[in-house]
Amino acid sequence: MEPTSTGSSAVGLAVWKAMGGMAGMGAMGAGLATLVVMCVLRPRTQSEWIVGVISTVIASISGGAAVIQHYELHHWAENPVGLVAMLGLSFACGLPGWAIVRWGFNFFDKRRKADIAEVVGELRDLAKGKVSE
Repeated sequence: MEPTSTGSSAVGLAVWKAMGGMAGMGAMGAGLATLVVMCVLRPRTQSEWIVGVISTVIASISGGAAVIQHYELHHWAENPVGLVAMLGLSFACGLPGWAIVRWGFNFFDKRRKADIAEVVGELRDLAKGKVSE
């Protein structure tokens, strides 16, 4: 008779593969971050909602991957607790994504009638610490 743990391991591996492995964990973190951000910073229009979903998911996946790569946390993928930690990391990296994109759009929307030279000049002044009124 086969031990139960071997059967459980096979089922666990099948579920893991069905979820997409590590990519599935990143996607779950991205999805959860998107839900939280959309509840906190409610989009004003449908197009803003779409931009919010896309930017949060991309920030979550790419930000989480960048942090894992930078700090060499790949070994976390070797056990279930580490995978949960990677999910949390991916979630946390997605939270500021929508806010940053929204701030950027608001900044450029206020300068809609300005030409590119004026916008670049203002960005340079901001980078130097000069605040225009």
